[in-house]
Amino acid sequence: MNIGQVSERAGLPAKTIRYYEDIGLVRPHRSANGYRAFSEQDLHKLAFLARARALGFTIEDCRTLLGLYEDEARESADVKALASEHLHRIEEKIAQLRQMQDTLARLVEACHGDNRPDCPILNDLAAEG
Repeated sequence: MNIGQVSERAGLPAKTIRYYEDIGLVRPHRSANGYRAFSEQDLHKLAFLARARALGFTIEDCRTLLGLYEDEARESADVKALASEHLHRIEEKIAQLRQMQDTLARLVEACHGDNRPDCPILNDLAAEG
């Protein structure tokens, strides 16, 4: 498969696939004229990476997950530990976002939004630590 075909089947932009090749996540065969020739295995790896990235895993996490996937002697505990760490980071980010939402909702509610210059939103943003 050429890059356009694998891009369509994996659901990834060609630019992303080239990046994954540059950083060594996939290594398609190169023909004599330099064109990439992707195998079904390459397609499978790219689909795997697309799904992992969609779940928010970092590139390095993806590299580790791909290595674990390809290692038939892996221990599922290693996979679970990595996924658990990622889940914890997501939970922390959700908590931060909820806190931001609560603060902003409070500020929006406090602002009259009329023709007066007084604005609690701007006052809060201008407040020092």
